[in-house]
Amino acid sequence: MHIGNYFGAIKNWVQLQDDYDCRYCVVDLHAMSMPYDPAVLRKNTEQMFVDLLAAGINPNRSILFVQSMVPEHTELNWIFACVCAYGDLTRQVSFKEKSEQLESKPDTFISAGLFTYPVLQAADILVYRADFVPVGKDQTQHLELSRTIANRFNNQFKAEFFPEPQVLATETPKVLSLADPARKMGKSYGPKHYIGLFEDEKTVRSKVRSAVTDTGDAPSEKLSDGVENLLGLLRACGKNDIEAAFRAEYATGNRRYAPLKDAAADAIVELTSGMRTRRAEILADRDAVKRLMRDGAEKAQVITRATMKEVRQLVGLPRR
Repeated sequence: MHIGNYFGAIKNWVQLQDDYDCRYCVVDLHAMSMPYDPAVLRKNTEQMFVDLLAAGINPNRSILFVQSMVPEHTELNWIFACVCAYGDLTRQVSFKEKSEQLESKPDTFISAGLFTYPVLQAADILVYRADFVPVGKDQTQHLELSRTIANRFNNQFKAEFFPEPQVLATETPKVLSLADPARKMGKSYGPKHYIGLFEDEKTVRSKVRSAVTDTGDAPSEKLSDGVENLLGLLRACGKNDIEAAFRAEYATGNRRYAPLKDAAADAIVELTSGMRTRRAEILADRDAVKRLMRDGAEKAQVITRATMKEVRQLVGLPRR
């Protein structure tokens, strides 16, 4: 994860634990819809699980689990695939974007899983009969499909069984690339463009010092995207007073960017140092991590088995 992921989603997930009964899922099955290496998938799945713990997801307050360890997800996926209309899937923007990426690469093919994974995403949500889903704007189309599937299932089987989940929207900062502030922060552009959530202090400071700002425009002109990005990082880290002080200074025409970069680096290091420490402590006991993964899956299955017992009855499948 990088800090854009944290501010855009994970920070919100941590806060939601105070007010909601939350279930958080590492979606390793979804990762299989694109070309992958099995050993890397296994490693990344465990790493994401650990990273979520280190970032503040508390397994005593929420259910944190790995998707593939709860087989009811894939069972409901097939049932929903028989409820979902083919036309609904053809309109999914994410499939068009990802399939175009694959078409440009030699020796690759577009899997049926890439086409149908929004149905599995609906199963991920509805198997818990969730009321709300915290999603970004890029996922709202998939959530709308989940609502469509829930409604169609209820109508087809004449039961008000699945709720139509609502978007749980929160204000999240837009974190841009440090090297090219015209782009959103992302790992696909290379290491210069993002700050890893668990990167060491030296690397964080080096990346922030090299961040693009501007060449010193006249005071009457609006601040560049690069400068706004650094100011936004201060605000996202809770340093509103420091951000306001820089804005006031820049409004007078005094635009020294080295102090801004130092302040932004200080704020990010302060935010992430505790997470790095927690992550190291968690990784020191791999057996405990595996126990937490099993425990999370077992807690999730208490819910999913109950859901599927009723679903199987509704759709005409025999009891198990």
